[in-house]
Parts: sequence; structure tokens; C-alpha cells
Amino acid sequence: MKEREKFGSRLGFILVSAGCAIGIGNVWKFPYMAGQLGGAAFIIIYLAFLVLMGWPIMVSEFAVGRGSQKSCATSFRVLEKKGTRWHHYGWFGMAGNYLLMMFYTMVAGWMMYYCYRCLTGEFSQGAMDTQVVVDKFNGMLASPQILTFWMVVAVLLSFGICAFGVQKGVERITKVMMLALLALIVVLAVNSVRLPGAIEGVKFYLIPDFEKIKEVGIGNVVFGAMSQAFFTLSLGIGAMAIFGSYLDKERSLTGEAMNIGILDTFVALMAGMIIIPACFSFGVEPDSGPSLIFITLPQIFNQMAGGRIWGTLFFLFLSFAALSTVIAVFENIISFAMDLFGVSRKKAVAVNIVLVIVLSMPAILGFNVLSGIQPLGAGSGIMDLEDFLVSNNLLPLGSLVYLMFCTQEHGWGWSNFIKEANTGSGKKFPLFVRGYVTCVIPVLIVVIYLKGYWDMFAPKAAAQNNPMLLIGWMCVAVAFLVLIGWITLSGRKKYRK
Repeated sequence: MKEREKFGSRLGFILVSAGCAIGIGNVWKFPYMAGQLGGAAFIIIYLAFLVLMGWPIMVSEFAVGRGSQKSCATSFRVLEKKGTRWHHYGWFGMAGNYLLMMFYTMVAGWMMYYCYRCLTGEFSQGAMDTQVVVDKFNGMLASPQILTFWMVVAVLLSFGICAFGVQKGVERITKVMMLALLALIVVLAVNSVRLPGAIEGVKFYLIPDFEKIKEVGIGNVVFGAMSQAFFTLSLGIGAMAIFGSYLDKERSLTGEAMNIGILDTFVALMAGMIIIPACFSFGVEPDSGPSLIFITLPQIFNQMAGGRIWGTLFFLFLSFAALSTVIAVFENIISFAMDLFGVSRKKAVAVNIVLVIVLSMPAILGFNVLSGIQPLGAGSGIMDLEDFLVSNNLLPLGSLVYLMFCTQEHGWGWSNFIKEANTGSGKKFPLFVRGYVTCVIPVLIVVIYLKGYWDMFAPKAAAQNNPMLLIGWMCVAVAFLVLIGWITLSGRKKYRK
């Protein structure tokens, strides 16, 4: 049997894993959430939940990967006890990776296209009002040719890197990309805080204003911080477990997960340090939502001295953030074929290039040719459905599975989890948190999961005066929970016998 590939260095593991966690959400979602929910006060609560929730789940996922030496396609089957059915979640994990790439490859293409547009000076051609920038963005979405071309570039580039293997491809290229990303974000942040009037944005961002929390509502701020901390690390679909399977036993997983969380948080915080001071400098509200990246920032760069350069560097940074995630998830997808069917890496790459390009087309066509298909209601497209299935379902429920698998005795078991997590030098997973990890975090995950459905469909039901819409989708949420419950609890009695 061929020996499993390994990372060439500890730095490679940390940067590649951090590259998977660091994505568009860090740069796009975190700054505007901070702007909407009180700046520094929101950030403090976010950091607390990152440690209290994200860190233990990341350790769990790494432990399953390293303990099994497999991807999520077969890792549960290797570790589970006889008579249990945890292995069924492998199919959900694989589906999550493919679903994520069905729209994320397109988004990575957006970033590269905007980098190209900034480089060619398209956003530095005199004064541009908001409508002009909106028209440019809508023009991109209306063109399936443009979207397809840049999506294919992202797919070919990322799979091409994966084709060279873990050390020679994924590790070597992602290390360069991540180091460049970190350098770019520091340069951009320094430039942003030096803009006229930017100091007010820095104060808003770094000095806690708890009165702002009262204005927004403490419940909204706490839940927003908890949700962002939970989703930012890309946990629940085995995207982290695969890198645990390539890791040796020299370092404890607890300390490595902490380092990756610190890097992920650093990028999110620095992204806010780029965007929010720039918004204050040019009189733009920092809570303008998702349009901040593609509509607001191009206008700011257009007004900024050297804006063409800074805009190009910013979208290059975004491209690196997106591609690092795509490469990481592609590596997971390749490992599915290798673990399940025993095929070579190159064959797995060749098949999946075609498969991912075909699967990415519905999201692209959902903005133009298939724009009439709105599965989640008016204003939502095919991409929204795909994102909803991943972000609101597979990530939280998958995290619940990993956590329970590691802590329940009819799963892998607490003692096996602790042994794997604490093998090697470095920080150890604290034993006294067993009750909290076993009982409290699962409850918080279920709350986040159900609240996500409520926030998605309650406003739609109210707008349409149709309470059955909310009731129906909440029933769907409960059905998914029951299914996950069956996976995690079935076989319990048989195992005890």
C-alpha cells in the first residue's frame, strides 16, 4: 500500500490550513459585520466565541484526520466502533465540498477579474458615481462568458497546483501565496490608516463602544459574533481534517489549531483595518453590507491617490484569499477519489476538473440565463441556495458530528480523541473542559443552526404574509437535525451490548 503523503514542514501545514480557513468571509463579511454591529465591541465578543467554539471543533476535525490518515470520505469508517453508523456522514462531507466549489470557484473568478479590471485602469477613469459602478458589477454578472472564463481559470490554476502533490504543489505554492497575502494586507492596512480622516475609522474599529451594542441590540451583536466565529474557520465538511491526515505526530493538534486560528483572526482584523478607515476617510458608511467590496471600494480607490495600484493590490490579496481556499478544498476532493477508489492523483485531478466546471455552471447561469429560478424566494438565485445548503446546514451540522464523534463513547471516544489531540510537543487540550465540549457546544451549534433558518425565512414569511413558508422551512431544519441525530445515535445500543 502506498504511503500517505505528508507535509514537508510545520510552517507548510499551518499556512495551508490557515489558507483553507482564510477566505472571502474574512475580508468581505467580517468588516461589514463589524461596521453594522458596533466595531470594536463586536470584535471582542467575536474573539471570545472564536476561542470558546471554533478552537475545540478545529482540534476535533484535525484529530479525526490525523487519527484515521484519511479524508472525510473514509475517516469515520476507519475510526468508528463496530455497530455504529458514523461513516454515513462521509457522504454529507463530500457533498459539502462539492457544493462549496459549485459557487466558490465563480467567486474566486470574480476576484481575479476585478484585479484585472483595476490593473487595466477601468476603475480609474475619472469620477464614477455609484450607478456606474453598480452597472459594471451587474454587467459582469449578466455575462455568462465572462463568469465562465474566470471560473475556468480558477479551476485550472487550482487543480494544476494540486496535481503536483501535497509537498511539491499544495504546500509549496500555498506557502508563497499566503506569505504574499500577509505582506499585502499589512501594506494595504498601513496605507489605509494614513489616509486623511482615517483615524476616526481606527477609533471606531479599535475602541469599544458598548453604547453602540445597546443601539443595535445585545442579542443581535452576540449572535452575529457567535455565528461569524463559528463559520470563519471552514469547519464541518472535512476541509480541515484532510490536512490533519497529512500531519506527522511531532506536534500536538491543540497548539497547531491555535496558531491557525490566530492567523485567520489576524487576516480578518487587518481586512477591517483596510476597509473601515478608508470608508471613514471618504465619507462612506462602513456598514454598507455585501456591496462594500464590489461597489463601495472601487469608488474609494478611484478617489485615492495611486488608487489604480492600491485597488489592484487589494483585489490581488482577495484573489489569494479565495484561491487558497479553492486549492485546499480541491485537495480534499482529490483525496476522496484516491481514498474511495484507489485512483492516482493525476486521474483524480483530470476527472474532477471536468466535474467541477460542469457543476459550477448552474451558479453562473443563475445570474443571467436562469435568473428566473429563485429557489429561496424573490431576490435569491441558484448560488444563494448552494451557499445556504453549505453555510446554514452542512457546516454547523457537520461540526456537530465531528464534535460528538470525538466526545461520545459510542463514537471514537473522549480518551482516543485526547490521546490523538495531545500527541506531540506543544499545548495540550485541557481535560477540565470535557463537560463543556460534550454538552454546551453542541447546544450552541443547534441554536446557531435553527436561528440561521429563522433569520433566513422569517422576514420572507412576514413580507409575503405567509406563515406557512416559515413553518415549512423550520420543519426542513428539524428534519436535517433528525437525520444527523440518526447518524450520531444509531448503533448506540448495539455498541453497548
